[in-house]
Amino acid sequence: MLALDPKTTALVLIDLQKGILAMNTAPHASADVLAKGRALAETFRKANAPVVLVNVDFGPDFGDAPRGLTDASAPRNYPEGWTELDAELKQPGDLTVTKRQWGAFHGTDLDVKLRRRGIQTIVVGGIATNFGVESTVRAGWEHGYNVVVVEDASTGVSAELHDMAFKFIFPRIARVTTTADLTLG
Repeated sequence: MLALDPKTTALVLIDLQKGILAMNTAPHASADVLAKGRALAETFRKANAPVVLVNVDFGPDFGDAPRGLTDASAPRNYPEGWTELDAELKQPGDLTVTKRQWGAFHGTDLDVKLRRRGIQTIVVGGIATNFGVESTVRAGWEHGYNVVVVEDASTGVSAELHDMAFKFIFPRIARVTTTADLTLG
């Protein structure tokens, strides 16, 4: 069991939005990750701990998309409503952050929102493990936060990539847990 202080802990859920929830994911189905995210959010709300919902949006003309030389480019034809957070997830009082990168810290006000609320520990989950989740976890660690990553509230584009992050990367920069083993109080 991992017990965290709700006065200094926030939940940060990455990209639980229509377009990303529609992707094929592994090892966990996106619907299962969304259900775990909703349950975690409810636990945090009941403990009066902040819930931060992060979505990604590159703008209708993709003018806010990252630039740079890469070997693989991201698709640029997202369906209507792609950026909208799951309608049943967001509740009054939740904080929202729109990112333009993989990670939720760079170019956003996430750090300000957390620090001004006295947050020392962030609990992270969402989609996709090796993109938005991993980038946010790494940056959170670099910003000096204690970071907890919830394995069953995260999923990737492949089971192999997801497992690699949870086996080799996250244990070096975060605590790894499951929804069942995380408590506030």
